Amino acid sequence: MILPDFIRVGDHGLYCAVGAFYLDPKLPVKVALISHAHGDHACPGNDTIYCTPATESIMKLRLRKNAGREFHLFDFHQPFYINQVKITFISAGHILGSAQILMEYEGMRYLYTGDIKMQADPTCEPLESVQADVLITETTFANPEVIHPDPIEEIKKLNASNHNVLLGSYALGKSQRLIHLISAYCPQRSVLLHHSMLGITKIYEDYGFNPGDYQPYNRKLMKFPDKGFVYIVPPLTFNCYFRAKGVLRAFASGWKKLQASNDLELYISDHADWNDILKYIQEVNPAEIWTLHGDGEHLRKHFSGVLPVKILM
Repeated sequence: MILPDFIRVGDHGLYCAVGAFYLDPKLPVKVALISHAHGDHACPGNDTIYCTPATESIMKLRLRKNAGREFHLFDFHQPFYINQVKITFISAGHILGSAQILMEYEGMRYLYTGDIKMQADPTCEPLESVQADVLITETTFANPEVIHPDPIEEIKKLNASNHNVLLGSYALGKSQRLIHLISAYCPQRSVLLHHSMLGITKIYEDYGFNPGDYQPYNRKLMKFPDKGFVYIVPPLTFNCYFRAKGVLRAFASGWKKLQASNDLELYISDHADWNDILKYIQEVNPAEIWTLHGDGEHLRKHFSGVLPVKILM
C-alpha cells in the first residue's frame, strides 16, 4: 500500500520519516540524500550526505569545507539501506553524477527524479527509467506550451556569422554541454571559458566526460571582433557585460525570459519539457504522481480521472 505521507514537506524540504532522511534539503540537516550538485539541490552544511562520487567531487569543489561533514558514496544501481528504506541511485541525465533516488519500503517503490533530461547529452550519464508505484517528479517545464527545440539546431545558429559571441551559461552542466555542442556543430568556432568554469570542467574530464576543445579566457583574443570566439560566462558576468561591444549576446536556457534583449535566442535546456515528462511518466508507469519544483496543475488536469496527481510543492 502506498503511504500518502511517505514524503512530507517541511521548512527544511522533503522529508522521509520512516527513513529519517531528507531529499535535497533546503537547509542543513542531519542526514541528506543529494540528487546532484546544483546549488538549489545541494545546500552546504549537512552532517551526513549520501550521493554519487561525481556529486561529492563537485560539492567539495564548490562548497569546500562547507560541503558536508561525512560523505557516503554509491554508484548507480548500488543499493544501500537507511534504516528500513532501500535506496538505489538511478541516472537522471541532468548533469554529471545526477541521480534519481529510488526508495523501496514495504513492497512499494517511490522514485524521486531530482532534475531530469531526456535529450541526448554526451557530457553526462544518460537518463534511465525504472518502474515505480509513485513518481515524485520535477515540473520545471511541465506546461503543454513548452516544447524544447533540438539543441543541435539551436547551437547551429552560431554558424550564421563569425562575430564573437558572449554566451551566458550556468557553470555546472550547461557550460560543458555547450562546449561539446560548439565543438561538434560549430567547428569554425573557438571556445573561451570563464575561469569559474575551469575547475568543474576538469572534474568532468576526470570522470571520463571530455566535453571538447576549449581554452581559458584570453582578453587579447576577444579584442579581435570577427575571429569566431565564443566566450562562455556565468550569469553574473553576462549581466555585468550588458554594454559589451563587438560581440553578439546570447544566453543558453529553456526560459524565455532569459532570451529577452539578446542578439540571439538559444533555447537549450537541461530539463524535461512537456512531451518528455509525459513520455517519462509512461515509462515509469506509476500508480500516483507527486509533483514539485514547478507547476503541477497542468499534469493534474492532463491526468484527471486517469491517474492521481498530488502537488507537494
